[in-house]
Amino acid sequence: MDIDLWWLLLFPAFFGLGWLAARVDMRAVLKQAREVPAGFYKGLDALVDDQTDVAARSLSEVARAHPHALEVQLSLGKLYRRRGENDRAIRLHQQVLELPDLTREQKALVRFELSQDFHKAGLVDRAEEILVKLLDSHTMGRAAREQLLSIYQQDRDWAKAIATALELRSDAHSFQHEVAQFYCELAQGALYQSDYDKAREAVKNAFAANRKCVRASILLGDIETAQGKHEAAIAAWQAIEKQNYEYLAMVAERLFDAYESLGKPQEGIALLRGYQRTFSQLELTDLLYQKVATYEGEARALEAAREAVHARPSLLGVYRLVESQMDELSTEGRLDAEVARALIMKHAQRLTVHRCKRCNFRSRAFFWHCPACGEWESFTPNRSENH
Repeated sequence: MDIDLWWLLLFPAFFGLGWLAARVDMRAVLKQAREVPAGFYKGLDALVDDQTDVAARSLSEVARAHPHALEVQLSLGKLYRRRGENDRAIRLHQQVLELPDLTREQKALVRFELSQDFHKAGLVDRAEEILVKLLDSHTMGRAAREQLLSIYQQDRDWAKAIATALELRSDAHSFQHEVAQFYCELAQGALYQSDYDKAREAVKNAFAANRKCVRASILLGDIETAQGKHEAAIAAWQAIEKQNYEYLAMVAERLFDAYESLGKPQEGIALLRGYQRTFSQLELTDLLYQKVATYEGEARALEAAREAVHARPSLLGVYRLVESQMDELSTEGRLDAEVARALIMKHAQRLTVHRCKRCNFRSRAFFWHCPACGEWESFTPNRSENH
């Protein structure tokens, strides 16, 4: 009974202590809030409303009043850079570096921001110089390597890009696709210069980085063809079926040409027909029609086109189907078909595109490296009809 009484007496005391602690915390919060300059809130509101000019003016006032507030200075510098005022961003970050009492980590952070300013301003050499000096930084070393990798890709310095990517490898990101593509870029350049030994070595390294690299198989076939080794080229291109069959459409005509060079066009046609029936999503209708028409006649070509369109309806396929039957129509029917054909082609050219699977960028041209988001191997090899 006495214990119960003590609990009743202590409970209000505990409640009072909790209330007092809450009041102390709230007073501290309110005090800190009052110490934040009003211009900071004004700048924040402007950013929310996407009024970057108002935000820049407000944050600039705060930065002048509080020159030692590193976070405010860095935020203002980023805002200048975002607005394209690169000279102001550079001057600001250079001034911040002269502030006393900055720690090593803080100086590394400011220098990294300064490198971004130089890069955005097109002074890539200055940016690279700063980033290289940051590589040993405990806090900014990885970020510096990532930016250097971006610069080396932009400058097409593939040897440095490979070395940097290998240094960035981790369990989260192996960079095997990127490294393979960098070697493919080296192989492509060597192939243009007819340096086949160098091209082969680069392709070999690409396969070592990523054994499923389709581009390496395409390039290997091109190298074999350039040296007159058509059977080896066919073997290289046919390997794509096991790597990623969606890319077969990109080498279909090269495969047929190789068979034709060997005096075996019918085997080439048979291969294309096999791909068309097995992988109906491949864009082979037009190519198959042309080759069949050349070696087997228009009637067989029409049959092949009809089979392809029925298996995978597409605007380009229907265009070829209409075109192939125009000679059999009356004069009036031919005029009507011509209108329909022109309309189909107009819409096909507008709607049939390659698409980046990462950022959804669309293009009629194929890219191994997306020009919008910078991702490698992200473009769909077969054009799709997007509405």
